Amino acid sequence: MTVMSVDEVVGELRDGMTVGIGGWGSRRKPMALVRAICRAGLRDLTLVSYGGPDVGLLVAAGCVRRVVTGFVSLDSIPLEPHFARARQHGEIALLEYDEGMLYWGLLAAANRLPFLPIRAGLGSDVLRVNPHLRTVRSPYADSSDLVAMPAVTLDAALVHLNRADRRGNARYLGPDPYFDDLFCLAARRRFVSCERLVSTAELVNEGPPQGLLLNRMMVDGVVETPHGAHFTSCVPDYGRDESFQREYATADWATFRATYLDGDEDDYQKAVAAREPS
Repeated sequence: MTVMSVDEVVGELRDGMTVGIGGWGSRRKPMALVRAICRAGLRDLTLVSYGGPDVGLLVAAGCVRRVVTGFVSLDSIPLEPHFARARQHGEIALLEYDEGMLYWGLLAAANRLPFLPIRAGLGSDVLRVNPHLRTVRSPYADSSDLVAMPAVTLDAALVHLNRADRRGNARYLGPDPYFDDLFCLAARRRFVSCERLVSTAELVNEGPPQGLLLNRMMVDGVVETPHGAHFTSCVPDYGRDESFQREYATADWATFRATYLDGDEDDYQKAVAAREPS
């Protein structure tokens, strides 16, 4: 396990990779890493995400070939605008699962299983729009038909947590772990950004044991990125920056990119801090 910079993490990624991004919608996304991918100009990525602005930014930047998701939303703004535009113009492919099915696919990959049976998807259009999906029959007395959800394996996983130590142990402090642990277990290379790097003793003492979501065996690199989830929420450190999110959703992409993404992460944080309060 290595303490890394944002650019060193992105240097581990390659064109065409399948990259899983943790968090949920516009909540606790590893946005500093996402912004660095935009700047690096990676291409033809397959993104696996409970999607929010992570998907939108990377789509708008031309980094994405396909999205695997249960939804792509900014929470307070129902449709992610860049994702929606790209889909309307046929610019990216989409593999859309039920949210529970995506969870099951990550769980199968995390346990090195080819698939896991699940009832979600039965009787819905999920099977119609995903003809590659198969069903299996229970070998027990119920003999019920179930969806055989295939494992969703990842080349790399990117997640953001509130605190981590230099060994890669990490905890969340908010109300929800999301599925960040499964993203890491489903991936060959795993990178966590955090609000603060702390000592192991401080990490242990800062919350309950169940908040220690990642252990060092699940992480290949850790990077400290204060405010690195902005403009998504990272409670209790900060909430979602709703005014910035509205600006992101309504601004011309070229203007937004020139204002916030053409420099490095320090430039981004300075540009955010320099905004007029709204």
